[in-house]
Amino acid sequence: MSRINNNINSLVAQRIVGQQNQQLSQSLQRLSTGLRINRGADDPAGLIASEVLRGEKAAISAAIGNAERADQFVNVAEGGLQEVNALLVEVQSLVGQSANDAGLSTEEKEANQLQIDNILQTIDRIASTTSFQGSKLLNGSFDFQITGQGANVTDLQVNNAKLGDANVAIQTLVTQSAQHGSLFLSVGAAALDLTAATSSFSFELAGAEGAKQFSFGSGATLASIATQINSFTEVTGVSAVASGNYIELKSTGFGSDEFVSFNVTNAGGQTGGVKLASAGNEADLNSAAGTAFTAITTAIRDEGQNIAGTINGVQGLGKGTSLSINSETLSVDVTLNATGAQALGASTAGTITGGGAKFNLGAEVNLNNQVQLGIQDVSSRSLGKETLEGTAYNLADLGGGGALNVIDGDLTKAQEVVSSAIKGVSIQRGRLGAFQKNVVGSTVNSLNVALENISAAESTIRDTDFAKETAELTRSQVLQAAATNVLSIANSQPQNALRLLG
Repeated sequence: MSRINNNINSLVAQRIVGQQNQQLSQSLQRLSTGLRINRGADDPAGLIASEVLRGEKAAISAAIGNAERADQFVNVAEGGLQEVNALLVEVQSLVGQSANDAGLSTEEKEANQLQIDNILQTIDRIASTTSFQGSKLLNGSFDFQITGQGANVTDLQVNNAKLGDANVAIQTLVTQSAQHGSLFLSVGAAALDLTAATSSFSFELAGAEGAKQFSFGSGATLASIATQINSFTEVTGVSAVASGNYIELKSTGFGSDEFVSFNVTNAGGQTGGVKLASAGNEADLNSAAGTAFTAITTAIRDEGQNIAGTINGVQGLGKGTSLSINSETLSVDVTLNATGAQALGASTAGTITGGGAKFNLGAEVNLNNQVQLGIQDVSSRSLGKETLEGTAYNLADLGGGGALNVIDGDLTKAQEVVSSAIKGVSIQRGRLGAFQKNVVGSTVNSLNVALENISAAESTIRDTDFAKETAELTRSQVLQAAATNVLSIANSQPQNALRLLG
């Protein structure tokens, strides 16, 4: 049937041409942008999923940047510590040279002291000038702030902690006391009573520092024996206290590395024999509980005991009087004095109120992804802190006029202080290195893998499949051409009506 007013075939062809034009435009857009989803209408659900993944990619990329920045931060700090360590080794050498008293002139000692003074000034300068984007790294600015340190706490060092917005109290619970290595020597009287005046009472005494042979004649008092033992305490690491009819032999330090070993090599016919008790009750020394020696016997040895306990509910590692933990949320070292280390029970070591270098190493900004790293002050007054014979010292005491100067100071103590300073700096460098390798390095590797996987997932949803889309483009082009031809034919159909009128 032929009509003029309404060309239905033309309308159908127009609609199909429009659809083909739309499909062709969509294919061209996808191929030109490289994206399968360019607007919500292309794939609403896919758009939502891909935008979420894009957000995750952005967060992960930022976290990778944060971790890399943290690595650079630590590199700067470690560089300063490396130079401080080299300077401390030089100080150790100068102290050792200065101990050769007879072989050095006064001028040489003064020259050594001048070098040490310059080194201490350089260490202080490094501590005050090492910085990262204007922030001082080695002057204690990034150390944790501690308040309310316990009376029995001699040292409290926080290496890292997750604080959030709240203060963190450090609670210690001592479950096993720290002990010296200890032996009690008894001869049944306040003085030796040997069978002959020419006889000698000989023994070998050993401790953590070394061993020494002693020999005494008849009539030697226990007090004089203790005095002689104490004159070699630096050699043996053992001190002695005479009381009544016995001598207490005690290691100078606490812990399982400390010990006292006593071996009678010649009893000299001591009247009543010789008795030893290992860290026992002093009242038992003259009873059957004492251990009788023959003239030659094997050594009796008593080792010290490390402290044991918990910090904030986490089982700690004890060494001597120090207790430490290294958990995900808190890494801290607590050193107690003799009173605190030998008293069982709970106490507060201190409260962390802030501080530390904070890094956010994860994609999400929350406490789980945050790390707070403590970097201690490395100035001369803060390094090498040691209490020796009841007096507190630090590296600054090696300066001119200090108690540990190399001209007329105590070089034995000076060497101990320098050794302690080297150990402290080395430990701090080790902690920073472990942070770089095991925290920052592992985090970057993990984040890179996550970024790859999420990028792949986002690409699968959103990116154009060019093989598929070029085929779709060819199909659309062919269909568009066909539809256009059909439209031309449909538009010519009304001409047939004119023929009927002719």
